[in-house]
Amino acid sequence: MYITITPQKLGNNYSQSSADFVGYLEKENQGLEQGAMEHFFNQYDEGISADEVVKEIDGNGAKLKKTEPKFYSITVSPSKYELNRLQNNSEDLKRYTRELMKDYVASFNREINGRPINIDDIKYYAKIEHQRTFKGTDWQIWENQPFATKILQLKTEIRNVKEGRAEGNIKLLQNKIDRLEKEAPQQQDGKRIVQGMPKAGNQSHIHIIVSRKDVSNTFSLSPGSKHKASEVEMHGKNIKRGFDRDKFFDRAEKTFDRTFGYQRNFAETYQARKDFIRNPKIYFASLMKLPTSERAIAFRIMKESDVPMLPSIPVTQAQLAMKVFNRLRRGVDIAIKSSSIGI
Repeated sequence: MYITITPQKLGNNYSQSSADFVGYLEKENQGLEQGAMEHFFNQYDEGISADEVVKEIDGNGAKLKKTEPKFYSITVSPSKYELNRLQNNSEDLKRYTRELMKDYVASFNREINGRPINIDDIKYYAKIEHQRTFKGTDWQIWENQPFATKILQLKTEIRNVKEGRAEGNIKLLQNKIDRLEKEAPQQQDGKRIVQGMPKAGNQSHIHIIVSRKDVSNTFSLSPGSKHKASEVEMHGKNIKRGFDRDKFFDRAEKTFDRTFGYQRNFAETYQARKDFIRNPKIYFASLMKLPTSERAIAFRIMKESDVPMLPSIPVTQAQLAMKVFNRLRRGVDIAIKSSSIGI
C-alpha cells in the first residue's frame, strides 16, 4: 500500500481552482458509455459529477491566501497482492476509502467546538481509476535512460541526414536503434518501457481530493502540517494543531488488512519501508530473520513490485543485502524527490 498526500500547486502560487485536477481525474471516462464510467463519490453519496466537485471544493476556501493550498490530493495505490484480495475492485475500494477517511480525520490533533474532528467535519470527493502510465520517476524509466539517450541521439542523426545537414547511412543508424530498443533492460510485452506507456496488469487505485477547510468553511485542516501533535497559544487560548502522518499510514494499512482479511508480509508493511529509508541495517536484519518461506515471499514481493530489485540472486546473503540496498536506495531517493508528503 502506497499513500501520498500532495498539495495541489500551479506555478509559484497554489491553484485557485480544482478544475484542472478534477478534469485530469476524468480522463479515463473519455469515450466510455455512461454505465462504464467511474464517477466521484464521498462518504455517503455516489454518482457525483465533476462539476459538483469543482463547485464544492472551490467554494470551500474562505480566507485562504494564494500561498496556501486550497485542497490536498491523497493517492492510494494498493499493491497487486492487495488488489488480488479484493472481490470487486471498484466497490471494495470505495468501501475502503470510506474507512480510510475515518483514519484520516483521526490523525488530526485538532478540535472543533471543543470536540475531536470526525468524518462529517471534512469535505472530500474520491474517484477510482484503473489505469496507470510510466512516469519519469519510475525506476524502469531511469534504468532505461542511458538507452533512451542514445536512441534519441541516433534519431537526431537520422533527421540531420534526411534534411541534408549531415552525411551518414540511415539504414545503419536505424539498425543501431533497433538493437538498443531490444537491449534496454526494462521491457514490457517485448517493448522498451518508455514514459507514458500504460502499465500492464491490474492498476486500480484511488484519488481523493479533500478541502483544506472543514465542511463549515471555518477551520483549516492541513495534512501538510509539520507538527504531529502539539499546542500553541493563539489569542490567549491553547489551540491544538498537527497531523500525524505516521499514524495515518499505519492505520490505513491496518484498516485494509482488517476490512479484507489480508495477511500482510513483512516486505509490504509501512514499518518495514520506514526502516529501510531511515535505518537499512534494521531493515535487512529483520528481513534475514524471517522464516525461510516468508523471506522468499518478501523477496518475490520486492522483485515484482515497483521497487527495483536485482536481476539474479547473489551467492551470499551479504552480497544480497548490499546489492538490494544500493539499488533500492537509489529508487527511494528518486521517489522522495518527487515531492509527495508521504515517505
